[in-house]
Amino acid sequence: MATSKQSQKRIRTNEKARIANKAVRGAMKTAVKQAVGAPDAKQGKEALALAMKKLDKASKAGVIHKNAAARRKSRLARRLNALPSK
Repeated sequence: MATSKQSQKRIRTNEKARIANKAVRGAMKTAVKQAVGAPDAKQGKEALALAMKKLDKASKAGVIHKNAAARRKSRLARRLNALPSK
């Protein structure tokens, strides 16, 4: 158990950050899944824009590394280009 006041405060702040990061990560994953599950290119384009925005925000917040965000965005874009256009 933490004994000093500073270590107790770090435990509290770390818990707040963990919860905030969890929310950002969940929103990011949901947006990515919606983009992946898009039935056609039109809906995929809208979902892709939202997913890229969420990935950028997660990267900026430090939830994921900037290169990881770039890699995921690239893979999503390739998937969208492979979808049939209607």
